[in-house]
Amino acid sequence: MKAKNKFDDAAKRRVRAARLLQAGHKPAEVAKIVGAPRQTVYRWKDVLEADGIDALRDMSKGGRPGLLGAEELVRLQIALMEGPTAHGFGTPLWTLKRVRVFIEREFGVRYSEVHVWRLLGQMGFSSQRPERRALERDEAAIEEWKKRTWPGLKKKPAERVG
Repeated sequence: MKAKNKFDDAAKRRVRAARLLQAGHKPAEVAKIVGAPRQTVYRWKDVLEADGIDALRDMSKGGRPGLLGAEELVRLQIALMEGPTAHGFGTPLWTLKRVRVFIEREFGVRYSEVHVWRLLGQMGFSSQRPERRALERDEAAIEEWKKRTWPGLKKKPAERVG
């Protein structure tokens, strides 16, 4: 969803630049107004003159196309929801390394962990860490210790000599 909003914002910025260009502003002025590089505004101007304002709305966001298609991303999401143990990993915790290894093994695509992080974010997954607490933890005993023992162990302010 976030990527779509960024795309919509970029399209709005291109259209705003187009309207300013149509109103007679110079590309350098438009670049300052919309906060885009001058070269980019000149490219937008060329597209505007050749194909019109609708072509600016429909321009891609640029960049290299993804190595995983929509169908593969759906398969990845399903696999992530099934959990790592269903795919041969020893514990039920996905890590960036594990996801990277899984993608390489399953789809034959090699990504860096940073890109895997971005990919997971685009898919709606977030970073979470398990709580590091012992299973045998006794909450009642801990509360009792905090109320009775801990206050006696804390440093007390030194008494003032008057």
